[in-house]
Amino acid sequence: MPTDVTMADSPPDSIPDEATLDEVMSRPSVGLIESIARGSGDLLVLGAGGKMGPTTARMAQRAFEAAGREGRVIAVSRFSNPAARAGLEAAGVTTLAGDLLDPGFLRALPDAPEVVFMAGRKFGSTGAEHLTWAMNAHLPGLVARRFREARCVVFSTAAVYPFVPTDSTGADEDLEPEPIGEYAQSCLARERMFEYAAHTWGTRSALIRLSYALDLRYGVLHDVGASVRDGQPVNVGMSTASVIWQGDACDLILRTLEYTSAPPLTLNVSGMEPIRIGEVGIELGRLLGVEPTFEGVESNSALFVDCRRMAGLVGEPMTPLGQVLRWTADWLEAGGRTLDKPTHFDVRDGKF
Repeated sequence: MPTDVTMADSPPDSIPDEATLDEVMSRPSVGLIESIARGSGDLLVLGAGGKMGPTTARMAQRAFEAAGREGRVIAVSRFSNPAARAGLEAAGVTTLAGDLLDPGFLRALPDAPEVVFMAGRKFGSTGAEHLTWAMNAHLPGLVARRFREARCVVFSTAAVYPFVPTDSTGADEDLEPEPIGEYAQSCLARERMFEYAAHTWGTRSALIRLSYALDLRYGVLHDVGASVRDGQPVNVGMSTASVIWQGDACDLILRTLEYTSAPPLTLNVSGMEPIRIGEVGIELGRLLGVEPTFEGVESNSALFVDCRRMAGLVGEPMTPLGQVLRWTADWLEAGGRTLDKPTHFDVRDGKF
C-alpha cells in the first residue's frame, strides 16, 4: 500500500480536470492521518454515493494507507452511478451496493467499530415529503439501532437553526433548533434518533451540522458564478452564508470519530468567517470578466454558523476561500462539468 500522500495544506494553483479535482479534494491532512492511526478496525461509510460520499471514502482510504492502519474502508450506497462505485474501488475502497431502507440489507452489513452516516434527502423534498422523512428520520433510527455499539459520525445540517442577525457571529451549537420546513425538521429528527440511541444503548456519536461544502461542480460559489457567467441576476435575499471547501469539510468531519460521545457531540462545520453573497458575486464577476447583476433585498438575518467549537476541537479549514474562488472561476470559464444540483442557498421558506 502506498504511504506517500500529498498534504491538503498545499493546494495547487489550478484544477484542470475532474481527476485532479477528486485527487485534491481527497488529500488527507497530517492531522487526519494521525487521528486515523489512533483508531482500529473497519470504517463504514453509509450513503457514500452522494455528493460528498466519494470524497469522504477516498480520503479515509488514503488516510488508512498513510497511517498503516489495519482494516477496510467500506462504502455503502445504492450506487445508481456505476462510475462512482468504480472510482472508489480503483482507489482501494471496498464497496457494497444496496438499499439501506431494506431491513435485510441493513442487517447483513458487516459490523464495524466506526461508522460515518451520510445517507439523506434534501432536494425534491417538496411533493415527496414521505420519502424525505423516511430517509432523514426513519432510516437514522434503524442505523442507530443496528450500529449501536459503533462510534458514529452523523451528517446533519445547519438548516436546523433559525435565521440569526447578519451582524452576529452566527448560530452556535447552544442555540435551540428552530427548523424551517419539512426538510430541516426531518434532519432534526435524524439527530434525535441518535440522541435516543445514546440514552438507550450508550451509542457514541457526533452530530455534524454542516453548512455548504464547496466542490467546483456544485455549491454556493458554483451557483453564484454560473449566474454571473450566464448573465443571470444573483439573488442576495439570503445575504450571508457559511461555506467550506469540500476537502476541508471531509477532513475535519473524519477527525470527529475520535470525539464521539454519549450524549452526542454536536459540532458546526464550515468556514470560520461567513461570506456575503453580493461580495462573492462581485469578485467572481471580476475573475470572469463579467459585470454581475443582482436581485432582491439583502436581509438582516440569514442562516450561517459559528465554528469556534470546531476550531478548538479538530481544527480550522486549510484551503483559503480566495483560492476556491479562483478555482471556481477557472472551472466555470472552461465549461467544467456541473452536477446540476443547485444549492438553493437563497431559499428562506425551507421548501426544497
